[in-house]
Amino acid sequence: MRKMPGRRRGKGIFVLVSILGLIFVISFFVGRWGLFEGRGISLSNDKIAVISIEGVLTSSTDVIRQFKQYEENEDVKALVLRIDSPGGTVVAAQEIYAEIRKLREHKVVLTSMGNVAASGGYYVASATEEIVANPGTLTGSIGVISEYPNIEELMKRVGLRSEVMKSGRFKDLGNPTREMTEEERQLLQDIIDNIHNQFIRDVALGRGRTVEEIEPLADGRVFTGEQAKENGLVDRLGNFQDALDRAAELAGIEGKPVIIYPDEKRKKIWEYLVQSIAEVMGSVLRSTFEQMAPMSFHPEVLSVSGRR
Repeated sequence: MRKMPGRRRGKGIFVLVSILGLIFVISFFVGRWGLFEGRGISLSNDKIAVISIEGVLTSSTDVIRQFKQYEENEDVKALVLRIDSPGGTVVAAQEIYAEIRKLREHKVVLTSMGNVAASGGYYVASATEEIVANPGTLTGSIGVISEYPNIEELMKRVGLRSEVMKSGRFKDLGNPTREMTEEERQLLQDIIDNIHNQFIRDVALGRGRTVEEIEPLADGRVFTGEQAKENGLVDRLGNFQDALDRAAELAGIEGKPVIIYPDEKRKKIWEYLVQSIAEVMGSVLRSTFEQMAPMSFHPEVLSVSGRR
């Protein structure tokens, strides 16, 4: 019995579609292998993870979570902290500093300074193996500050007064509705001096220098990256790429390393699949419309990535 031509055509189309589908799947996973980075699965070794520390430091939670993400990942040979921060709370800086010291037992950790890496930003940077700053970076500002407003005169003007009940004479320390006593000022100054000494000791430890060498630089002044290089607060002048190159060198990475960013939102596999299909369909529709009429067509309107 002879096979119908229609069946042969149908079978041929099925085989063609299957081959194209297989090519698509292979291309998809090869092209998108980076979505597995940071999760212990990859098609390439020798990675450098970049962790951004930006803005005022109020919490260490997110940064430390990123440290833990790569601590046991053998593919990640080094971490580069991209710091652009004017500082923040003492405890947030100290917690990040302590985790960096632990992390250095397993990984190479470097700092790349952006516009500003001062006070708490420098505190964090000092824990890393090397610091790379731009010549115009503002850094240093090794010091501690605490401010307490006084609105006593304002309250008198508007006819308000405050009644405070307390269990100890220092319990309302810093009360903005009254003048601070000399005893209270001294108590606060002692706290600030103690924290300042902790700051100096940690910087000296991180930089491999003595407390006596750091103390003259720890009066709260800000330095440019160039000045900080001269006084030993940073190791090298260079940009972000220079820091990556130096991290690769210290980690013994041969060839071009893969750079990964843990803070980037990673899409699920199905999101990549839908986006890829949309891109293919956009290309097909563009070709079709261009053949039909001389009109403008923008395939990005089919994108499901949410970016324009």
